[in-house]
Amino acid sequence: MLDWVNRFNICCFLDNHAYNSSHHSVECLAGAGVLKTFEPSGNFFDSLSTFVETANDYIFGHFSYELRDKTTPGISSLHKDFTGFPECFLFIPEVVLLLEDNVLHIGVFGQDANIIFQDIIEIETVLKINPSVNTNPRITKEQYLEAVTNLQRHIHVGDCYVINYCQEFYAYANVDPVVLYKQLMVRSPNPFAAYYKLADKHLLCASPERFMKKEGSSIISQPIKGTAPRNHADAILDDFVKNQLHNSPKERSENVMVVDLVRNDLGRFCKTGSVEVDELFGIYTFPNVHQMISTVCGQLPDNVGFGEILKSMFPMGSMTGAPKHRVMELTEQYEYSRRGIYSGTVGYITPNRDFDFNVVIRSLVYNATTKYLSYQVGSAITAYSNPEDEYEECLLKGSTIAGLLKGESQ
Repeated sequence: MLDWVNRFNICCFLDNHAYNSSHHSVECLAGAGVLKTFEPSGNFFDSLSTFVETANDYIFGHFSYELRDKTTPGISSLHKDFTGFPECFLFIPEVVLLLEDNVLHIGVFGQDANIIFQDIIEIETVLKINPSVNTNPRITKEQYLEAVTNLQRHIHVGDCYVINYCQEFYAYANVDPVVLYKQLMVRSPNPFAAYYKLADKHLLCASPERFMKKEGSSIISQPIKGTAPRNHADAILDDFVKNQLHNSPKERSENVMVVDLVRNDLGRFCKTGSVEVDELFGIYTFPNVHQMISTVCGQLPDNVGFGEILKSMFPMGSMTGAPKHRVMELTEQYEYSRRGIYSGTVGYITPNRDFDFNVVIRSLVYNATTKYLSYQVGSAITAYSNPEDEYEECLLKGSTIAGLLKGESQ
């Protein structure tokens, strides 16, 4: 399916990797080619709601982090954009592929679904090896530590409570993005993985985090805050680390602050009194890390549109901190890179206007024209944070991608 949709100039391939959680949506879903795109006019969010309401079809696409300039007036990024992803792109595809329970459903305009099916099953995948790539940090370790120390001063004087601070690693390289994505999935299959292509721009996403999902009148958000490394060599030690994460006062404080932020965001448009925390401090295990994940839910009124929901929720609290407006000002001041599609979201909307969107983390971004390849990592800074530990957490989160690029064995 991936190789087939990659023949198109624009495609979005979403893979759950068989994680059957209580909030499972679909196993694998892809859209390829373009019948229609979202062209905002007038009020951005009103026109977004209208587009979704009238599409009556699958919609795929993304919102970059800098869409926050529309959700939070008065903030804008002065950092250079190296990757080139637009602020927003949504499209109704020519072909939709839905894989569930070993059945491939094909939705298509103007083509024979049987021919597409034969094309897909007859594709011969050619194994390639990408050259070894060494990335450069956008900032030095000393600059990172200084920035975190300065951010903690803002926390101590009451400017904010928790700040998600990010840094970038980059290189100029000639790689095959589809091959690189497949290699990344071998090392780090995650439930919100995505290969997303807009002409020469590629997102290779191994995200474990859901931003928001709507099903009927219910909506959920599942922020991640709290990370611990896996120990594959010692199961007893791995369980010990997992329990240590669950009981960590620091990680719990980070998580609960973001949960409160998400509750507040959902409360802006959900039915009064319907917002609840389904799960607090849940520990989930992924190939390389344990994560602390909470689930917040709410009930939607009949008249709320997708644009209003997005405006209230975006950017996601796990990638900002609290309070949102102030921490977005501070991260813009202290970060050295434009986030772009990193910290944004990729996902889909169904014909009946349900949707599921991820958080773009643990991801590579590649511009095939400029050969710019980068990934970003971040961590939550609180009053309890040790700057050295936060730096090491960033390296841990980026270790899978860094090892892949260098050609290191798993």
